[in-house]
Formats: sequence, C-alpha cells, structure tokens
Amino acid sequence: MPPGMIGGLIRLIDAVNDRVGRAVSWLTFLLVVVTTYDVAMRYVFRISFVFIQELEWHLFAIMFLVAAGYAHLKGTHVRVDIFYARISPRARAWIDLVGGLLFLFPTVFLLVWTSIPFVAGSLRVLEGSPDPGGIPGRFLLKAVIPLGFILLGLQGIAETIRSYYRALGKEVPK
Repeated sequence: MPPGMIGGLIRLIDAVNDRVGRAVSWLTFLLVVVTTYDVAMRYVFRISFVFIQELEWHLFAIMFLVAAGYAHLKGTHVRVDIFYARISPRARAWIDLVGGLLFLFPTVFLLVWTSIPFVAGSLRVLEGSPDPGGIPGRFLLKAVIPLGFILLGLQGIAETIRSYYRALGKEVPK
C-alpha cells in the first residue's frame, strides 16, 4: 500500500473515532442529568423507577464501550507509565507494536467474534429488561458490544501502523 494511502487510512480511522468520541461525550451530560433526577426522586420523594436506574447503567455501558477507540486515539488507555515514560520513543513504539499484535488484535477479534452470537440471540427474541418497568430493547444495548470493539480494533490498526513506522525510525505517512 502506498504511503499516501496509508496516511489516508490513518486519518480516516482517527476521524471516525474522534467524531464518535466527541458525540459519545454528550452522553456524559445526559448521564449526569439522569443520575441527578434519580437521586432527587429517591431521596426527596422516596420514589424509584427501574427504567431510570437501567438507563443509568445503559448510558454508562455505551459510553465505556464506544469511547474505547477514542481513548486509544488520545493515548488515555491504561498502561504502566512508570516504565513506559522512562524509555526512548523508539522503544515505546516497539512495545506498542508488539502489544498491538500480540494482545490488542487477538482480544478485539475474540470479543467481536464471541459477542456476535450473543447479540444475535438477543435480537432474535427482541430481548428487553427482565424487570417490570425496565427498558425494552436490551438487544440494542448488546449490539454496542461488538461496535465498541470494532472501533477499538480500527484505532488499533492506525496506532499499530504508526508504531511500525516509529519503531523503524521512519516518519509516519501523512
């Protein structure tokens, strides 16, 4: 693949995860509103709604899953910075390259592969909440599982390409 196409692929993946991450960030505001409402209703009026409690869980799950690719793009994922910060940028690139190939991609593949039947089974029965008054359409929430890991895997491709070039001491294609 020519360097120009590689650079274009990296930019495309980055743009997708950046837009998705920014869009999902609005769910944080919605989660704060829903949680504030839930707490006020419980402690002021002694009323609790299953739908609202489930909505809190669902919003958090969507945020966590869908923003994983964005977190990888921004370099905010968890790593052992005690060691990572003390090594050269080229050594970091090697660690990121090997880590992506040995850990990230197999994990993403496994989670997408195993979640698809899980989502399909939920969709087949149009699964909803098992609790009275809960959120219908739980199959939609479950569909976010493979989506989130696909976005993470895509960002992993971009980051692994960057790491490859940096590990070899080359400039990453623009």
